[in-house]
Amino acid sequence: MAAPRTPAPVRKILGRLSLPERTFVTDALRTETVGGVLLLLAAITALVWANVPALRDSYETVGHFHLGPESLGLNLSVEHWAADGLLALFFFVAGIELKRELVAGDLKDPKAAVLPVVAALCGMAVPALVYTLTSVTGGGSTEGWAVPTATDIAFALAVLAVIGTSLPSALRAFLLTLAVVDDLFAILIIAIFFTSQIDFAALGGAVVGLVVFWLLLRKGVRGWYVYVPLALVIWGLMYNSGVHATIAGVAMGLMLRCRRHEGEEHSPGEHIEHLVRPLSAGLAVPLFALFSAGVAVSGGALGEVFTRPETLGVVLGLVVGKAVGIFGGTWLTARFTRASLSDDLEWADVFAVATLAGIGFTVSLLIGKLAFVGDAALTDEAKAAVLLGSLIAATLATVLLKIRNAKYRGMVDAEERDDDADGIPDIYEQDEPEYHLRMAAIHERKAAEHRRIAEEKVAARHALAEVAGRAGEEEHRRA
Repeated sequence: MAAPRTPAPVRKILGRLSLPERTFVTDALRTETVGGVLLLLAAITALVWANVPALRDSYETVGHFHLGPESLGLNLSVEHWAADGLLALFFFVAGIELKRELVAGDLKDPKAAVLPVVAALCGMAVPALVYTLTSVTGGGSTEGWAVPTATDIAFALAVLAVIGTSLPSALRAFLLTLAVVDDLFAILIIAIFFTSQIDFAALGGAVVGLVVFWLLLRKGVRGWYVYVPLALVIWGLMYNSGVHATIAGVAMGLMLRCRRHEGEEHSPGEHIEHLVRPLSAGLAVPLFALFSAGVAVSGGALGEVFTRPETLGVVLGLVVGKAVGIFGGTWLTARFTRASLSDDLEWADVFAVATLAGIGFTVSLLIGKLAFVGDAALTDEAKAAVLLGSLIAATLATVLLKIRNAKYRGMVDAEERDDDADGIPDIYEQDEPEYHLRMAAIHERKAAEHRRIAEEKVAARHALAEVAGRAGEEEHRRA
């Protein structure tokens, strides 16, 4: 008789991260959270600047002020420099993040990569579909189908910081990986769908520059004074080619080595990302927001967002499409790979994070500019729709996350608990005998201390009883 077949263990999704991955995610999100708060402040400043009558004209004047060498085709407005120049830094960091995920992170393992990739793809396809259906039904333009497809990780983390909600590391990592994959496909959308005319000579020069960049990296050449001038040349050529200049940023980010060699504490990619991320999150993205989020806001203007098919499509795409797409993609992945959700989480948690991903600020504003180029009125209305959709998504996510906040706080406390004070959370040492020996020694010291205290208390109580007894005898003698 054949032995009974042992059932294969059920694979868990959104489970506990490895310690190195948790450390990386924590460090990355800490910087993004600070940058997200600055992003919020920049967006609020832009709205105030553009809506106060005494300041409105100066906002337009500063944003449209041109500077740069005309002979190189780079005499651009401040607003243009922010969108094409500063955002190249943002996409450079996105390229490094993607490379690290592919060679050392969650995307390295094909089985683990399926979930965030499918969730991100569904989280882009469904908003695009919602926008298209809404716009076609209302007789509007379909040019803005890509506007609600992007997630702004910095803005989402800023919302978490403001409302004081701590997500468990698995959900934070899921949100970060979603945003990385999301950025990749956003870059592809920009490159494929928003490139009209190409200057092949400039594009060829940019490609040659990228090859030189790659060869220098392969040869181990070091020095910012080599790479920064070369990067500027590549960016300038890419801009003049007609392909969006931010593509140069992500291409250079993807070329950096993100796998550690023996004896290295950090790979070159991780080191450079550590240096550039604060510049991207703390300067480049907030300045882009400052010169992109300034739209006239009034009751009538906000009301028009819900009556014009293009802007209604953007709002519904961000609020409904993102939540349904990411949640649906995650559920389908679990269903068809026969995986189950981590025991610590529920599907309500996934839906809350999917709703939070409906905050699509930076890249959505950028795509809105590219989609409705030549129509200033519709561009501004699309900006208002992005702001309003992101605000609604943030509000809904806040409610959903607050409901589960007590559970999250308990999970985060368990993840961070370090009773043996060795710098490693206890949850990662449960299978190590040395950990339990250390804890036994700690408990033995505590037990000895408690026994000493108990003995002192008993002795003090006996001494007090003897004093009371002598006092009673003395009183009896007097009587």
